[in-house]
Order: sequence, then C-alpha cells, then structure tokens
Amino acid sequence: MVKKANGKWRMCVDFRTLNQACLKDTYPLPRINTMVDRTFRYEIMSFLDAFSGYHQIRMAKEDEEKTAFITDFGTYCYNVMPFGLKNDHATYQRMIDAVFRDQRGRNLEAYIDDILVKSKNLEGHLGDLRETLDTLRRFNLKLNPVKCTFSAASGKFLGYLFSARGIEANPDKISAILSIPSPKMAKKIQKLAGQINSLGRFISKAGDRCSPFFRCLRNNKGGKWTDECESAFTELKKYLTSAPILVAPKEWVVLSLYLGVSDTTVSVVLMDDDKGVQHPIFYVSHILLDAESRYPTLEKLALALLVTARKLLSYFQSHTI
Repeated sequence: MVKKANGKWRMCVDFRTLNQACLKDTYPLPRINTMVDRTFRYEIMSFLDAFSGYHQIRMAKEDEEKTAFITDFGTYCYNVMPFGLKNDHATYQRMIDAVFRDQRGRNLEAYIDDILVKSKNLEGHLGDLRETLDTLRRFNLKLNPVKCTFSAASGKFLGYLFSARGIEANPDKISAILSIPSPKMAKKIQKLAGQINSLGRFISKAGDRCSPFFRCLRNNKGGKWTDECESAFTELKKYLTSAPILVAPKEWVVLSLYLGVSDTTVSVVLMDDDKGVQHPIFYVSHILLDAESRYPTLEKLALALLVTARKLLSYFQSHTI
C-alpha cells in the first residue's frame, strides 16, 4: 500500500513479470506540444479529471486471472484494469479517443485521463460543457470532482499554465527549482537536470546555462559541485523568476527561426511575427558531442537546423519557416 498526495491509499502490485510476457501496444499517445498549441487563444476552460480512470475499463474475463495477487485472506484478481500494466496508457487513450472522437481538437483536448474543455467565450462554454458531460454520462465515465475546475480563465494542463496572456511555465515546477539548495551529490544534480529539462521549452540557451551541471556529472564521477556550477545555478534561478510567455502560431503564417552556436552548444528559438512584434514559440538547445564541438561554425549552424527540424517536425510541416 502506497500513500497518495491527498492522504488516501493506493494498492500497487508488481506486474513486471506479466508485462515482460505481454506484447507492446503501439497505439500512439497524442503529441503534447500539438495539444498545447491547440489550446492557445481560448478564453474559457474547464479542467476535468477522471475518477480512478484505469479502473473504469473492465478486464476481459479470460485475462482477469493474470492480475491475481495473494493476501493473508486468499487470492484475488482484478475485474477492472489495474495501475501498472504495460499497455494501460495506450488502452485508456484508445478508449478516450473513441468516446470523444467528435469533440477532440474542436472544443476538447484529452490526454489519457486529463480532459480540457475549451471555448472562445462563456456563452459557448456552457454548451461545450453540456456536450462533454452528456458524452461522459452516455459512456458511464465518472469524474473526480475534487480535481475538476470549471469555467476558468487560466489553469494547468499537461504541465503548462494556460491563460489569456499565453503559454506559461508551470509555477510549481519553477518553485521546485527555486526552493532547492545547491545540490552536492550526483543524484541530486541528475534530479536538477531532469527538472530543468521539463522546462526546456521556456529556457533560452538552456545548454549554455546548464552546461556546468552536465560537465560536473560527466567529468567528476562523484558529481563535485564547483563554483562555476554555483554561479550558473544562481543565474538560472534569476532567469526563471521572469521566464518568457510563449505563444502558438496561427495557421498559414510565416515563422522565423534564429540559430546560435557556441563552443559547446547550439541554440535555437522559433518566433511568431504578429503585427511586426515577434513572440517566442519554442526554445531548443543541444549540447555538442565531442566530435560535434570540432565542427566548423557553418556546420554547427546546419546541425542546429537539423536538430530543430527533427524536434519541431510538426511546425516545419505546417508552416513556412
């Protein structure tokens, strides 16, 4: 039994042996960046959360015994889909896509059990909410009212903060970095690197700003924290207190891509031009490998373009850049 953040308990079963025997379900999860862009410029939003989402899908009768577990009082099995199975994400996403096939992308975005209802104005939002709740009722899906927020001008979805101003970094993630002391151990430096990576879209020249951390892990097996790391950490915290607000591009507009190179990294920013004023859409940074660091400047610029085209493929396919 594992205690949850809200004080309640969740039973966790080790399904690793069962997962090794199961084939991988290749059903694709939605692209988070695409869903984030489709939510921009909507003024009213409702954030819905399914109640123990996976438990709302029944197990096939012949597969129930495969989820068996032993207790002091006997052997039991699940008749609904438990947490921890190899293909639970893909199975749930397939169900959600089928249930909301007429709404996805129009007035609703859904990523597994997180659902966002979006509208241009309050009057239309009531109709969008009614359509969504009718669909949930028709398919007998339950929501967790404690985690639902209705008719909000801003809110958190998929790790981002949406508002009328634009797409902002999750303040909880920023606060987590601002509140931690300087890490002195390799594991804590690795944890810091992971936290920074989750905010990479908002950090300009992230590779240059964070290269001391990565060098610390790469060159010192013990992860020795240096004065250079401390200085970079202080500068990073200062930057995050005023992190940029991003936008999503409109259809058919021409975007601008700015490339920058240094001895150790290449950095890119994708910009949208709105009435002569440019707004950032996405920041990309790549730390050069040993061989890449010896490229001529022109080849480093070509590498920056290649890395960005792979990472931001959807923008390159839908816009002139």
